[in-house]
Amino acid sequence: MDFLADGLRRAWGLLVAGDSEVYGIALLTLKVAVVATAISCAVGLPLGYFLATRRFWGRRAALTVVNTALAFPTVVVGLLLYGLLSRRGPLGGLGWLYTWQAIVVGDVLLALPIAAALSAAALHGVDPRIRRTAETLGAGSWRTAWTVAREARFALAAVITAAFGQVVAEIGAAMMVGGNIRGSTRTLTTAVALYTAQGDFGLALALGLVLLILALVVNIALQVLQGRGHA
Repeated sequence: MDFLADGLRRAWGLLVAGDSEVYGIALLTLKVAVVATAISCAVGLPLGYFLATRRFWGRRAALTVVNTALAFPTVVVGLLLYGLLSRRGPLGGLGWLYTWQAIVVGDVLLALPIAAALSAAALHGVDPRIRRTAETLGAGSWRTAWTVAREARFALAAVITAAFGQVVAEIGAAMMVGGNIRGSTRTLTTAVALYTAQGDFGLALALGLVLLILALVVNIALQVLQGRGHA
């Protein structure tokens, strides 16, 4: 247990001292997570609404595909994306391999099914009479969608939190397409794995604590929003 206590003391010292490497990695992770979550939810929530409220041929198959994608291995996503972004790949001309943009793309591919599947489940639980009433009163498609979304706003907030949690905790795809390059593509999860393997337990633990703090802050923000909504 001595090494754990020593690691905790060093981790606390790095956090209090404002270690540039620790906070630089944390800021990059936050940037990647925010961008990826925003993109995945901007696409996934409308897709979830469409799947929940529209009847069309192949809807059941589409829901099955989206739900199956929830369990898609992150390393497989990373492998496929690596093939697309490599020099010989169809998207190699973008020059995104081993950049933070590549990590964002991988995270979006992983978080999009979460946003779509969970929002579809949340919106499907809304009383269908609300949507029919809005349409009867002359509300347009956007206004109707907003009315339905307001009824499920707490569930949708949880969907956004789940998408953020997937993005911020992801390691497989980030390692493969980001390369874990110091000062460029090293995120909290990839850094924890690297420093643990190198035996730098204190630094790894400090980064792990920052990761937990980020998750805690997001969940506290969700609770505050839910409290205001009930007020």
